Amino acid sequence: MKNMITRYLALLLLPVLFGCSNLPAGAQENDDPRVEKLLARMTLKEKIGQMNQYSVGPNLTGPSGPQDGRYERFMKGEVGSVLNLVGAEETRKLQKLVVENSRLGIPLIFSYDVIHGYKTIFPLPLAESASWDLDLMEKSARVAAQETAASGVHWTFAPMVDVSRDARWGRVMEGSGEDPYLGSLIANARIKGLQGDDLSDVLTIAACAKHFVGYGFAESGKDYNAVNIGRNMLHNVLLPPFKASVESGAATFMNAFNDIDGVPSTANQYILRELLFQKWGYKGVVVSDWNSIGELVNHGVAKDESQASALAVNAGSHIDMEADAYIENLEQLVKDGIVKEEVIDDAVRRILQLKYDLGLFDDPYKYSDVEREKQIVGASEFKDIAREVAAKSIVLLKSENDLLPLSGKGKIGIIGPLAKDKDSPIGNWRAQGESNSAISLYEGIENAFGDAVQLNYAKGCDLSIGPNNFFEELQIEAEDRSGFAKAVQVARSSDVVLIVLGETAYMSGEARSRSEIGLPGLQLELLKAVHKVNKNIVLVLMNGRPLTIPWAAENVPAIVETWHLGSEAGNAIADVLSGKVNPSGKLPMSFPRAVGQAPIYYNKLNTGRPESDMVFYSHHMDVENSPQYPFGHGLSYTTFDYSNLVVAQNQEEVSVSVQVVNAGDHNGEEVVQLYIRDIVASTSRPVLELKGFTKLMIAVGETKKVEFKLTKTDLSFYDRNGDHVFEPGEFNISVGTSSAKLLTQKIEIN
Repeated sequence: MKNMITRYLALLLLPVLFGCSNLPAGAQENDDPRVEKLLARMTLKEKIGQMNQYSVGPNLTGPSGPQDGRYERFMKGEVGSVLNLVGAEETRKLQKLVVENSRLGIPLIFSYDVIHGYKTIFPLPLAESASWDLDLMEKSARVAAQETAASGVHWTFAPMVDVSRDARWGRVMEGSGEDPYLGSLIANARIKGLQGDDLSDVLTIAACAKHFVGYGFAESGKDYNAVNIGRNMLHNVLLPPFKASVESGAATFMNAFNDIDGVPSTANQYILRELLFQKWGYKGVVVSDWNSIGELVNHGVAKDESQASALAVNAGSHIDMEADAYIENLEQLVKDGIVKEEVIDDAVRRILQLKYDLGLFDDPYKYSDVEREKQIVGASEFKDIAREVAAKSIVLLKSENDLLPLSGKGKIGIIGPLAKDKDSPIGNWRAQGESNSAISLYEGIENAFGDAVQLNYAKGCDLSIGPNNFFEELQIEAEDRSGFAKAVQVARSSDVVLIVLGETAYMSGEARSRSEIGLPGLQLELLKAVHKVNKNIVLVLMNGRPLTIPWAAENVPAIVETWHLGSEAGNAIADVLSGKVNPSGKLPMSFPRAVGQAPIYYNKLNTGRPESDMVFYSHHMDVENSPQYPFGHGLSYTTFDYSNLVVAQNQEEVSVSVQVVNAGDHNGEEVVQLYIRDIVASTSRPVLELKGFTKLMIAVGETKKVEFKLTKTDLSFYDRNGDHVFEPGEFNISVGTSSAKLLTQKIEIN
């Protein structure tokens, strides 16, 4: 009894501790009279219902629906949003059930994970980030929004804007890589693509910036693991893409699973109420990740779901995804005075406002048009966009011996377990993308060259047995080498060999952490066997994360990173290999030489004993300090030479210019990258920071002058309090083709 009294006394103090007086800290005044009028009519149970989200299938609107334990809650208006129900017909059915039977007829929001396309599948987000083409990323998000909205869905849980530096973490495929500046710009592009200029447009959907915050820093790259970061890292590396998401108008945010300094993000008063709502003035909705409110019990910060609900709602989590925590506990918590109704009202105001912004009160069925769905979903013109995006996402890692582009004649050997794979290019998180629907590499090469070349194929080996779907966990490495002999025969009889290796779709993604990130299974052994009989090898990598490929990097003359490129993968790869498209991708994430280097990233801090090959300095004894391929790296079929770096300062800004000449034989696009280094500051600053880039086409023999402007804001950083500060002093200004190949000038800035 004593323990119970102590517990509830502590809970009674929560509203005070979390700043919840008459109006909760960071609450937004709402000037929309429609919201206030509706809110005044709602019972407490109806309000809490708007904060309740369920995952349902079409069975809920079928004959078995009334037997579903949640059916009655839908009928009473005690569910505010739904995930995983898609299709214009099905969403209309459930919307009709709720609107016509609940007391107030408040429409549902339908949500779905649309990560890199809905029906037309685009490259994985990490792959697409390698294009460094913001307009193209906005375009692909716009296509995804059109298909999604036409299928009756209003809201996606994307983009993931977590900065991540550890390739062992499977969800690196879902983000923009290791850099907060690039990640911030990509967040803006994707949010603009999804939301457009008007959320009430029937071909736009609400975006969700996730996971707030720190999820990409899971220790040892193990999904759902603890996170250990300081405030310097939090403010300067992890938060900028989220702040950019607020400034871009992201309609919603999603909590992270992890803790920040021991306080789980879902119940973290500092990052939600103090930072997101008060300091940044965010007016949107915060949704939990799947059962992250219930998981507060597992974290050990809540005894049960009642206490977890109090912690989460008082911290500023507005919607409970699939935990049943709010719907089961909030009403009693309000009656007991542990949660103030003003906290509930603040959450519901935001949710109702989103529904008004989507136009759902004007017409609850406006998105559920079967004829529009037929016309838009899978439209043929979307394939052309998918092919363009895929080709621009390919990174040429290495190119020697003039193997690329392919000559288009002779005999081409195509070897590897992924060469004819039509499923792996679709990637993980594939929404409504159909299994085995991608153009395979083999098909792409056939389409590109026709009868002009002789194609010889050998699978070589199986990649693995499982996982073959989102929920499967088992993975057994293949051990059958019986296909090696044919692969060697094909290689011996070919002029050039395309060997296609990497990961299946479900080897990266959520819950797909790996302790080793080399080529899985027998693939490296197959590569070495082929290399013994034919050195003219082009290694085509298909994967969702950076891989460790030290042997290939040393021995194979040409390596092309193609990621998982989506529906048009094979055609896009053939466009690049044939020379129809000159590769222009640049890595958004460093490739380590060995897994022991992970996490590895370019924008590291110096230490008292900086990285060096000397004994008593920071290094590994058995591998170089540098990555195999650094951030920003990516070759072309032509050569770009940089010269005449000029850095000048006036009172308002620093102007930077450089000349770039195409000194090769092919027209090509180059990503010109601008970096800075704040040499001496009140806190240790990174050895390099990306602060600008531009992607431009340069014709053969053409010289272009590229100019950048840096303001003091660009040269500032966040202190431990999260305040943006500029400190005068010396800065290195660097411009080049990658983070490891730069021209540099030092300048004093006052």
